[in-house]
Amino acid sequence: MNSSPRATRQELIVVTGASTGMGAATAKELARRGFHVLAGVRRDADADALVADGPEGLEPVILDITMESDVAAIADRVARDPLRRPLRALINNAGIAVNAPVEALPIAHWRKQFEVNLFGHVAMTQALLPALLLGGGTVVNISSVGGKVVLPTYGAYAGSKFALEAVSDALRREVSHLGIKVVVVEPGAVKTEMVDRGIATAEELLANMSAPQLTRYGDLAAAVTAQARSFGEVGVSAEHAAKVIAKAATASRPRTRYTIGRDAAVLVRISRLVSDRVLDRIVRLNLRSFAKSVRPSEKNEKADAAMA
Repeated sequence: MNSSPRATRQELIVVTGASTGMGAATAKELARRGFHVLAGVRRDADADALVADGPEGLEPVILDITMESDVAAIADRVARDPLRRPLRALINNAGIAVNAPVEALPIAHWRKQFEVNLFGHVAMTQALLPALLLGGGTVVNISSVGGKVVLPTYGAYAGSKFALEAVSDALRREVSHLGIKVVVVEPGAVKTEMVDRGIATAEELLANMSAPQLTRYGDLAAAVTAQARSFGEVGVSAEHAAKVIAKAATASRPRTRYTIGRDAAVLVRISRLVSDRVLDRIVRLNLRSFAKSVRPSEKNEKADAAMA
C-alpha cells in the first residue's frame, strides 16, 4: 500500500484566483503536499493549463467570487465531497489592482475593486464557514503591504485591502473560540501577471484623464507606474510566495499575519515607527527617484493620449 502523504491525507483546500500567479503557485504547492485542492479559475482554458503542468490533487473549478451562483456551487461541492474529506482551509486570493488618483478614478472602478477584493472574499467565507467549523479549519485572506501603507493613486486598491484586514481581525475574534484560525498574508513585490495587468489598467486610466487632471496628476501617475514596474522586476517569485501562504494555511498554530518579501516587512515596520508626516516624506522622496526615470517623451505621449 502506498504510504505517501497523497494516499493518507484526506483534506480539501479551496484556493480562489488560481488561474495564474500566486494563486496557481499556491494551488500547486498544496497539491504537492498531498491536499486535494479545489482551485478557482475563471475560464476553461485556465483550468486546462493548471492541470497540464500541475501535480495530482488539483481540481479546477470555474469560480467568479462576485457571482452568487458560483460561490454557492463550490460550497455545495465541498459539502457533497464524495470522499467526505474535511475542509482544511479557504485561501481568499482572488484580486484585481486598479489604481488612479482618487479624483480621477470613476466610481464604477471603485465599486468593482471592492466587489472583488472585499465582498467576494466575505461571500466565500460566509459560504464555507460551516464546512470549516466541522474540522477547525483556517481562513487565509491575501491582503497586501498596501493594506498597511498606501502609495498615491492606490486609494481604491489599498482601501479594499485595509477593509479586508479589518474584516479579518473581526472574524478572528468572532471564531477563535470555535476552533477556526484566521490569517492575513501581506505580500510586497511579487513577480506575477497581476503587476502587468495593473500597470496596463493604470495607463489606460491615465490616458482617459481630463486635461486638468493630467496636469495635476500626470507626472505623479507616471512615477508610480515606473515604481510598479521596478517592483515587478525585483519582487520575489510566485513560488516563494506560495510556500509562505501554504505554511499559513496548514500550520496548527499560525501567526495572525505573515509578510512576503523584504520590502513588505520593512514597510510594515516603518509604518509602525514613524508619524504620518514622516511617512509622507519617505514616500515622496522614493517616488522622486522614479519620476526622474520617466523620459520626457513618455510624459508627452501620455499627455497627447489624454487630450486626444
